[in-house]
Amino acid sequence: MKLAREARSAAVVINAGSRRGAAHELAVDTMRKAGVPVSAVHCVLSGADLAVTLDRVIADGHDLVVIGGGDGTVTFAAGRLAGSNVMLAVLPMGTANDFARTLEIPHELGAACAAVADGKVVDIDLGRANGEPFLNVASVGLSVAVTKALSPRLKRYIGPLAYSVATLRAYARHKSFRARLEFPDGDHEALGLDELLQVAVGNGRHYGGGNTVSPTAGIDDHILDIYAIPAGPLREHVNIARLLKDGSFVEHERVRHLTSRSVRLVTEPPLPVNLDGEIATHTPTDFTVQRNAIHVVVPQSSTAAVFDAPGPAAGPLI
Repeated sequence: MKLAREARSAAVVINAGSRRGAAHELAVDTMRKAGVPVSAVHCVLSGADLAVTLDRVIADGHDLVVIGGGDGTVTFAAGRLAGSNVMLAVLPMGTANDFARTLEIPHELGAACAAVADGKVVDIDLGRANGEPFLNVASVGLSVAVTKALSPRLKRYIGPLAYSVATLRAYARHKSFRARLEFPDGDHEALGLDELLQVAVGNGRHYGGGNTVSPTAGIDDHILDIYAIPAGPLREHVNIARLLKDGSFVEHERVRHLTSRSVRLVTEPPLPVNLDGEIATHTPTDFTVQRNAIHVVVPQSSTAAVFDAPGPAAGPLI
């Protein structure tokens, strides 16, 4: 199946607590009028509800699941759908919507609904951190403190600007840490790093409200982008921050950047790991990439990924 309109039955699952979750009725009506075969609509308010609902719609045999919410909601759904023939479509209703940005899915809900109706199907990779899924970026260090500083109230009222406010708050309290990167495939020598601000492992292209993992990062390239930013003077971090949007910060002389199919991250002290805005595991962490894990509906004009899985999206862990 290469077109979303070829689906037999679609279930819509909305995170009603997301920033634009209240607009779900209009979105569902728009998709139905555009020909999307919506036969079930579910609104959830918690992670537990989301897990139960996704299991139910998969068991009911829907071959298209439309997820409305932010990156955390979409990542959770992707982890549930990985390795199946169920297609995933996304209505960006969160604050950052970086997954939608990576796949060139429109931010405006009407256009996003049209993209579901008229879209094509592509295959994307899924990152795994100690088995837990992530679509965009997994990280330790500053980003975890930023996530903790991002209250739902802050995101609801000032939108993407909340990331800048939370980053300033977190930066003022940050404590540096040590890390060791080990490469099970033997493609790099083990790397020890001291006095760090952040280490990140990217599966997709965008994160943090529009930042870019690296100039060459892609969500279907079957590799992980790993970078480490050292602690240092504020002036240096400001210079690096100016390069975050296009990903060219990885070329900065103080930033370490590598690519690999798998990496093990050990930190001193042990640290929590942020997966697409959710604290989901701790170091030491084994990172892998699940190739062609999910079928996703994207606009016909999207160039972010292609359909190349010969059958089910259960691509191997590589």
